[in-house]
Amino acid sequence: MYPAELVLPLKAELTEKGFEDLTTPEAVAQALKKEGTTLLMINSVCGCAAGAARPGAIVSLNTEKTPDHLATVFAGFDIDAVAEARKFLAPFPPSSPCIALFKDGELVHMLERHHIEGNPAEAIAANLQAAYEEYC
Repeated sequence: MYPAELVLPLKAELTEKGFEDLTTPEAVAQALKKEGTTLLMINSVCGCAAGAARPGAIVSLNTEKTPDHLATVFAGFDIDAVAEARKFLAPFPPSSPCIALFKDGELVHMLERHHIEGNPAEAIAANLQAAYEEYC
């Protein structure tokens, strides 16, 4: 498990922008079953989370249509919460970082690590905004 002093500032990048920090399996289950749309980011300490995933997720919200709810869990830190979140991401294999969009509790859009790694934050944001146009 990663130390809190490393993880907390990385969590704050999202929570300061309105993402709910889900730290228990119960909180995850409740958040992902909400009516409307929910954006979930499985956050990570890796470089592609820092350079593309977190900034891309944040920039994606600068548009007219956005998800009703924003949530995040942290891989390697919120162990049980991440395990619960991954149950909702089937059939996709575990991936961190990753970003998923749910509508009325159903997974409708997924960005796995291999979609994030090597792409700029702007490409991540554009991908998510296209999903918001369709589902939000």
